[in-house]
Amino acid sequence: MEKALTKVGSIKATSFWVSMKAKQEISNITQDLSTFSSTVEEKAKWIFDKLKGKPLKTLPDLLREYNLPPGLFPHNTTCYEFDEAKGKLIVYLPSPCEISFKDSSILRYAARVKGTLSRGKLTGIEGMKTKLLVWVKVTGVAVESYKSDKVWFTAGVKKSRPKDVYEMPRDAVKVEEF
Repeated sequence: MEKALTKVGSIKATSFWVSMKAKQEISNITQDLSTFSSTVEEKAKWIFDKLKGKPLKTLPDLLREYNLPPGLFPHNTTCYEFDEAKGKLIVYLPSPCEISFKDSSILRYAARVKGTLSRGKLTGIEGMKTKLLVWVKVTGVAVESYKSDKVWFTAGVKKSRPKDVYEMPRDAVKVEEF
């Protein structure tokens, strides 16, 4: 009798564990489907706008409109996506690359750079580095006002650079790794 009760208890524990695992997997699948659905919806809206004939600005024009220097990204960008409602900007490049500017600053870009674009600022940047003594992740770029002659890069510390250096988009040089 004792063996039978032990076996029943063991089966109940195993069945409880399987049930919990199944619930967890179903929750993960539901979350994945939700994320996939919203991504598909955003891409469909982008394609629909494209088909409707909404003209897409060039990246330098978009940056200028938001009071950022148009040469902040390389000339050879593949394309970009901008969600005006959320301010989300994604810039696609053919490969990781870098630009050396005339003030001796260097920016390195991943194949995809993401950030939040608002008036005079690009924040929450992922996929951009600058060379100080070592490569440091750039998390923000800002221009204080329309008349300002400085661009402020946040890479651990805030560092200003002349705005005129970033006025013209430049071709980037391919690098092996970001």
